[in-house]
Amino acid sequence: MRATAVGFAIACLLASARAYGQGAPPAPHEDDAFDFMNVLADRHLHDLADEAWNAYGQFTYITSFKAPFSPPYTNANGAVNSFTPEYERGFTGTFTLFFGVKVWHGGEVYAVPELISEHALSNLHGLGGAIENFELQKTGSVTPSVYRSRLFLRQAFDLGGETSTKSSDPMQLGGAQTSRRIVITAGNFTVLDVLGKNNVLGDPRQTFFNIAFMAHSSWDFASDARGYSFGATAELYWDRWAVRVARMAPPQNPNTLAIDPHIERVHGDALELAHDHELFGQPGAVRLLGYRNRVFSGRFDDAIAAYEADPSKNAASCPLGSYNYGSTNFDAPDFCWVRKANVKVGIGIDAEQYVAPGVGVFFRAMYSDGQSEVDAFNSADRDLSFGAVAKGVLWHRPLDVTGIGLQLSSISNEHARFLAMGGIDNFIGDGKLGTRGAEGVVEGFYSVNLLRAIWLAADLQVIWNPAYNADRAGPIVIPAVKVHGEF
Repeated sequence: MRATAVGFAIACLLASARAYGQGAPPAPHEDDAFDFMNVLADRHLHDLADEAWNAYGQFTYITSFKAPFSPPYTNANGAVNSFTPEYERGFTGTFTLFFGVKVWHGGEVYAVPELISEHALSNLHGLGGAIENFELQKTGSVTPSVYRSRLFLRQAFDLGGETSTKSSDPMQLGGAQTSRRIVITAGNFTVLDVLGKNNVLGDPRQTFFNIAFMAHSSWDFASDARGYSFGATAELYWDRWAVRVARMAPPQNPNTLAIDPHIERVHGDALELAHDHELFGQPGAVRLLGYRNRVFSGRFDDAIAAYEADPSKNAASCPLGSYNYGSTNFDAPDFCWVRKANVKVGIGIDAEQYVAPGVGVFFRAMYSDGQSEVDAFNSADRDLSFGAVAKGVLWHRPLDVTGIGLQLSSISNEHARFLAMGGIDNFIGDGKLGTRGAEGVVEGFYSVNLLRAIWLAADLQVIWNPAYNADRAGPIVIPAVKVHGEF
């Protein structure tokens, strides 16, 4: 099945490349990749300026290699969540189709089926905010799986202002839009489709490999184990200002695939305030993002207090049928004894600024309360990241992309105490935590455009203090390669 899907994706990409080579003119903008919709437009079979429908696709294969490192201990006291020290190779392969259709004035429906095959380094254990490959999913396997990532309705209401043109893109129909409008999105999607977007970072399949640069690591946004959920967002655009709100359904249990349908009782809410600007003639933006989750989860202090009051309430003795992480440590606390409806909050800032044509810098930072376990994303409680991304316009390779970035993430005192006692927070927990440290990653990549439809990227990551444990500092060196195609 995997070979069939990969073969189909490559055939589509090569067909696109052949069509371009047979005389199809380039895309409308110098830095746009070749795609099938432009072919139809060039042959007067499709109107990009007023689309009734569009269809796109992508194929991405990432392989990562972990160099050996020598920590003083791994999986202490029977833990199973350490980032292992031996050489490993991991990979992801995804194939996605994007379909959009206009159903009435301002109304658009999008459907996005996807296939994934994956193998994570250390079975996805041992890293907090610096997971090496953003495509990795918590329920993925080498055996390819096909699923519906998105099926949603988007409704826009024009309120006036200046008119601009939307480009034809995956999950966006080409056409006119006003600078003052309301946009409602409802259905099955990821909240990252609407909130927390950064134009410098753009599509992660074209830029950084590490999940640290995909979103705030400490934004525990509501989603299933693949990163998607059900819910709704509302956006108000007023010239250079925008306000976005979201309510999404969380998983039934932390980090699981099943979504809790009782969104009126448990939910992940988010609010974003954004402002676009120009600085020295170059575009930029600043966004403030706050979130509040009410979910079924465990608090660190509650788990510790339950264990200290009654040592029989430990990680290895969870009640039959309770949701737990499979620890065999009789001397560690566990969330299985204390899960209930808890509230988790956080606030962050996101900024972007272009400093030259095609060259931009970015900055992100978030502070979450750090009182309860991770419910759907990463175990980080605070994060800080910054860096730069450049397209090859300056060196006459407009479809090439390169970038460098640094991210640091950390955890709260309560979180650290829980880990030090041998507790497990989803995918982190080394069995003990002697010296706490900020987990960090520095990453650099270069993506070269081979054809107008295909890119080949080389990447290098250096990670330290995995799972916030300075005793196992590393550094961990992870080179990687990516092949990405669009059609």
